[in-house]
Amino acid sequence: QVQLVERGGGSVQAGGSLRLSCAASGYLFSIYTMGWFRQAPGKEREFVAAINWNGGPTYYADSVKGRFTISRDNAKNTAYLQMSSLKPEDTAAYYCAKSRTYGGNYNLRLEADYDYWGQGTQVTVSS
Repeated sequence: QVQLVERGGGSVQAGGSLRLSCAASGYLFSIYTMGWFRQAPGKEREFVAAINWNGGPTYYADSVKGRFTISRDNAKNTAYLQMSSLKPEDTAAYYCAKSRTYGGNYNLRLEADYDYWGQGTQVTVSS
């Protein structure tokens, strides 16, 4: 069965960096878009970044553009989210997700575009 496991969350001071990873199994990872979303307490889950099956192009929410970088290693069935210049407003549970569709180059920003989700990893940024 499809499994997505996030790692790398933690607590960091503002201006710091963290690297999240998402290990995928149970499907052909290399042909699907991968996305990262986040959910802060009391807020709806929101799109953060997405990367197409072949590593490009990539898409970002305006709030993280220039600070976060999404990447993937298809040989390792793993997606990454490098987060730099972190701000307190980045505090949230971060989730990776597998797209419903495969191939192509799509700007997938909606939760409905994804069919499997990880359990989430908490990122806390203190000021």
